[in-house]
Amino acid sequence: MQSSSLIQTARLIAKDFAAPHADAVDRDARFPQAAIDALKQEKLLSAYIPVELGGAGASLSELVEICEILGRQCAATAMIFAMHQIQVITLVEHAADHPWYRQYLQDLVKHQYLIASVTSEVGVGGEMRRSRCAVELNGDQFSLVKDATTISYGAQADDLLVTARRHADAANSDQSLILVRKADYTLEQKGNWDTMGMRGTCSPPFLMTASGHRDQIMEVPFGDMSARTVVPVSHLLWGGCWLGCATATVNKARSFVRGQARSNPGTVPPTALRLAELVSMLQSLRTSVQACLTEYEQLSAASDAATGPLSSIAYSLKMNNLKVDATQALPQIVIKALSICGILAYKNDSKFSMSRHLRDGLSAALMVGNDRILATNANLLLVLKDD
Repeated sequence: MQSSSLIQTARLIAKDFAAPHADAVDRDARFPQAAIDALKQEKLLSAYIPVELGGAGASLSELVEICEILGRQCAATAMIFAMHQIQVITLVEHAADHPWYRQYLQDLVKHQYLIASVTSEVGVGGEMRRSRCAVELNGDQFSLVKDATTISYGAQADDLLVTARRHADAANSDQSLILVRKADYTLEQKGNWDTMGMRGTCSPPFLMTASGHRDQIMEVPFGDMSARTVVPVSHLLWGGCWLGCATATVNKARSFVRGQARSNPGTVPPTALRLAELVSMLQSLRTSVQACLTEYEQLSAASDAATGPLSSIAYSLKMNNLKVDATQALPQIVIKALSICGILAYKNDSKFSMSRHLRDGLSAALMVGNDRILATNANLLLVLKDD
C-alpha cells in the first residue's frame, strides 16, 4: 500500500468507523471495536512491517499522521493504534533478524494481531525501567507471572509484549522483553477502568500468567531498546494523538467563529482574535512534534544509529522535554477553544462540546507522569557535560 493510500484509508476509517462511535466509546468506557476491526481489515496494524515481510513498509512519519487523523475523531482509537505500533516498531527494529520473530511478523501481516504492552507493575511506582517479576526458565520453556497495574486493551489484545527481569537473580533494571501469545497466557482482572478520559483504552489492572518458548525472549536488553526506540517512538506517536485531539478542538472553534461572522456580515467577531491565538498555539505544538520526528528519522537512518546520538543523554532530554511540553500545551489549547465557543462548548449535547477532548487531553500528562520524566531529566542534567 502506497503512502497516499495509507493516509486516505486512515481518513476513511476515522470518518466512517471512529467518529460515529466516539461518544459511545467515551460514555460507556468500551473498546472502539468497529474502528479497530476496520484497521485490521485494511491491514493498517502491520503498516510498519517491511515490504519483504509482507507489510506496507510505512515510515514513522506516516504512522504519526495516521495517529493524528484518528485522534481528531476518537482519541482512544488513536491511542490504541499508537500503543500497538510502538510494539510493532520495537519488534521490527530489534528482533526481525531472529527466525522466530521474523515468522511472527509475517503472521502478524496475515492475521493482524493486536499487541498490547505490559510494562507497569505493582511495587515499582510506574517506572517502566524496573521490574519485580522475573523470567523462569526450564529447559527451552519459560514461565512468567506479572502483577500489572494497568494493561491497555489487555482483554481485547491478541498478544502481549511484557517486561521482566532476565532471571531471578537479576537486578530490577536488568530486563528482557518477551512476546507472549494469546493461547499461552491468562489474565485475571483485578480492578475497573472508570476514568475521567481515554475511557475507550480499557486499561484495568491484571494479574498475568504466561508461558512459552525461550525464543520468545528478545535477545537485546530492554534498556537498550527503551533508549533507542521505545521512549522516542512512544513520545512521537503519542504526539500524533495529541495533535489530533488539539486539532479537533481548533476546528470546532474555527467553525464557531465563522458562524458568528456569517451571522453579522462585514464585522470581525471579537472571538476571532482568540482564534488567531489558538491557531498559533496549535502550530507551535505541531512544529515541536514535527521537528523531533524529523530528527529521529534522520538519526535512525544513520550508520551509527545503534551507538550514536539516539543513545545520548542530550537526546533523551530532548525527547523527554517534547513529551512534557506537548502534554502541558494540549489542555491549554482545549481550554482556549472552550473559551471561544463559550457555553456551547460546555454543553455535552452540543456539536461544539469540548468535554471529551478536555478529559482525554488531561490524560496526556499522566501517561508516564510528567513529574517522573522531570525527575529523570534532573538526574540526567547532573551528568550532562556543558556544550
